Formats: sequence, structure tokens, C-alpha cells
Amino acid sequence: MKRIAVVGAGFSGAVIAQELGKTDRYRIDVFDSRPHVAGNCHSHRDPETGVMLHTYGPHIFHTSNEKVWDYVRRFDEFMPFTNRVKAITKGRVYSMPVNLLTINQFFGKTFNPSDAATFMASIGDQSITEPKTFEEQALRFVGKELYEAFFKGYTIKQWGMPPSELPASILKRLPVRFNYDDNYYASTFQGMPKNGYTAIVEKMLDQHNVTVRLNTKFDRSMAGEYDHVFYSGPIDAWFNHNFGRLGYRTLDFKAEWHRGDYQGNAVINYCDEDVPWTRISEHKHFSPWESHEDTVIFKEYSRFCEENDTPYYPIRLAKEKSQLKQYIEQASGEKNITFVGRLGTYRYLDMHVTIAEALDVAERFLACEAKGDRMPAFTVDPLG
Repeated sequence: MKRIAVVGAGFSGAVIAQELGKTDRYRIDVFDSRPHVAGNCHSHRDPETGVMLHTYGPHIFHTSNEKVWDYVRRFDEFMPFTNRVKAITKGRVYSMPVNLLTINQFFGKTFNPSDAATFMASIGDQSITEPKTFEEQALRFVGKELYEAFFKGYTIKQWGMPPSELPASILKRLPVRFNYDDNYYASTFQGMPKNGYTAIVEKMLDQHNVTVRLNTKFDRSMAGEYDHVFYSGPIDAWFNHNFGRLGYRTLDFKAEWHRGDYQGNAVINYCDEDVPWTRISEHKHFSPWESHEDTVIFKEYSRFCEENDTPYYPIRLAKEKSQLKQYIEQASGEKNITFVGRLGTYRYLDMHVTIAEALDVAERFLACEAKGDRMPAFTVDPLG
């Protein structure tokens, strides 16, 4: 049996280990430097309240990929959950993303969908024909007042830089709706695992030929002991940061325990720049099928990721993309290693995309094995 190393016990590594492990052709070692599996999706029960906590911040599963939806439900029952985010700006609560209710509340109107669309077009800066920055994108499509109320301060806190220095593409994740739909996602399927994400990953890795090694860092020198390595750690760390460290944002969470119901909703964004946290999540609302007398909230703070911090999402501005290109070229010269996942490909990936790509990686690897072909370092373009 060939020996496979999977570096990282998050969804990328767990899916690949599951798919290769069930063939009974490989002995697979899964390494993770943390004391638990599931990576940033790790969940655990709070011993004081019994609430299921998302240890590294909220993770809501949503997808329009039926294959992925069916796949994850093999490992746990997914309970109904709709993410309905609220936003506080200048002391008032609004519905997010910006929808017909938000527009009517904010401007004190009773627009119908057609009137709202006409009004939004009138307040947008139509002189900006090709928005290049986040700020230009917002000003063109939602106008100055909504931009400053909901996007400017929040974005400065989240990214640590003015929206005028961020690419316009970031704002495309926040659509404007001319109806009262306040579902944050437009995905076909949405839900929460009944027993948490960690339980899913544990089941994926529960195979006789898969060995999980927690609290264990995988060193590049160990690669020679394996026939192939699937690496979901930071791509720059694999090369000892020889082209410099890629930029990430990290998150800090301040947990608080309270009686009763703290905010009545799972997630509330705080858009004003003078409020230091970006949002508050109340975790018992992520499991509405459960009942808890007490509650736990996480206040979330974003900052630049330092050497010993946990990376959350890549910055991917011009400087980082230039570095990434160098790492991609270097990685392409490696043998018997495939870079996967958010860190391995330096891309912002939702859980469902991570799982879909990991399934594809496993399928391609088995196809390469059958044909005697070499598995590439990347199955997706990290610069795409």
C-alpha cells in the first residue's frame, strides 16, 4: 500500500483522506499542528451552557452544489437554518444584505420594488462607469449615504485599510435586493450540522487505514517518507517564506457569557468605525432546534495576521499576488505534492467550495494513479 500524507485536518484534508481511504489502496497519515480536527470549522460544546460553539467564528453551510450537499449529509443530519444578518449603524438596526426593507427603513419610504430600483439608480454615482475600487463600486450602486452607513466603517475594520484601496470585486459578495428577502445567502441549500462540524470531520477520518496525528507539525523534510503529500497549510510556509510572508487577516474573539437571550439573532454587524468589533455572534441561535437558558456571544475583531496568529482570509492585493506568483512557480517544480484548500492555494473559499475542490482532487489523483500520470501541484489556478 502506498503511503499518503495529508497535511491539515480541515475539510480539504478530511475529504481527501476519506475518499482515498475508502479505496483501501493507501495508508494515510493526517497531520495537524492543532490539538483538534476540523481546522477553523472546529466546533465544541461549551461546558457551562451546553451551547455548541463555533470556536473560530460562525460557519454556516450553504451551497447550490447538490453533489456537495448530498456528500456532507452522509456524515451528519443537517438541520434547517437560515442566516438572517442584522446591521447596526448610527444606533439603529437594519436588515442585511441591503434589501427593500433596508432601503425603506433607512430613507423612511414605502417603495415598491420598481420604485426602489429607480430610486437606487438615482442616488448611485453614475459618473463612475468602470468601478476599480471597493469605494467606487459602492458609490456607483448604493450611493454615498448607504455606503457610509453600512460599508465604509465596517470595511475599514475588516480589512484594516480604506475602501478606496481595495478592489471592487470584494463588494460583489453583497448584493442589493429589491424585495424583502433577508436570507444572507442565495444558495439552494442551507443548514447546520446537528452535531457540529467537528463530528463530521471525525467521521470522515474514522477509517482503519487513516491515522490522525494531532499536535504534530509536518516538516517538509518528511515528504520523502511518502509517495504523495496533500498540503493544505500556507503555501509560503512550505517554502520557509523565501519570497516573504503572504498577507492574511486574522480574527480575535472575545467571549462573554450572559443570562437569557443577548441579541435575539445569530449575527449582528456593527458598521460604525468607532465600535471596535465588526460583529457579534450569539451561538445558541445557530442551533435553533436546541434550547438553552444561558447564552454565549463572541465579539469579533479583525487585524493583520502576525507570524504566530491563525490566518483566516488572504488579503490578495497587488503585493501579495506578486509573491503568490513566485510561490506558484516554485511549487510547480515540486514532485509528489499537491497544494489544496484556502491556505494551500491562497484563496478565499467557502466550505462548500473547499469540499467540492477536495472531491475533485481525490478523483483526479485516483485517475492519475490509474494511468501512471503525475499528479499536478495545483488542480485549480490560485491566481484565478
